[in-house]
Amino acid sequence: MDLVLLCVFLPLVTVAWGQYGDYYYGPYNYGDNDEWVNVYRQGFNFQCPHGQVIVAVRSVFNKKEGSDRLWNYACMPAAQSLGEPTECWWEEINRAGTEWYQTCSNNGLVAGFQSQYFPSVLDREWQFYCCRYSRRCPYSCWLTTEYPGHYGEDMDMMMYTYDHYIRGATTTFSAVDR
Repeated sequence: MDLVLLCVFLPLVTVAWGQYGDYYYGPYNYGDNDEWVNVYRQGFNFQCPHGQVIVAVRSVFNKKEGSDRLWNYACMPAAQSLGEPTECWWEEINRAGTEWYQTCSNNGLVAGFQSQYFPSVLDREWQFYCCRYSRRCPYSCWLTTEYPGHYGEDMDMMMYTYDHYIRGATTTFSAVDR
């Protein structure tokens, strides 16, 4: 009986071990610490290369610069288990000066961002660049609440394993805090 169980489980362990390499990648390269995708109070457009998704987000806040943030992103190839990207698109715009919550439609993963700053409301509007892959992403989604905990905090969020993906974001907006 023990030999039968070994014969059944050994191939499963071998397959699982072979797939382990698809899931962990080392530290993310944001480039030079002074390299940001934007300057304060300016718009930007950032897209990962084809077949890659956003895996890290870094941001610093500056109240003196219009309560704006500098942004930087890191991309990595999507896990091989997802297959190839079948389509990519820009989602609807999330308007400045409002609270919003958005995830990529059609089982998409975030592969880029576009943003424009509006000095009249001291806020940004956002648009996500999403890509859908040939195999459905096996996940259950949840919203992280730890990055950043307060509007003025800096953030450095990284996906350490490829069983986590960025599917969307949410924001709060306060007319008092801006």
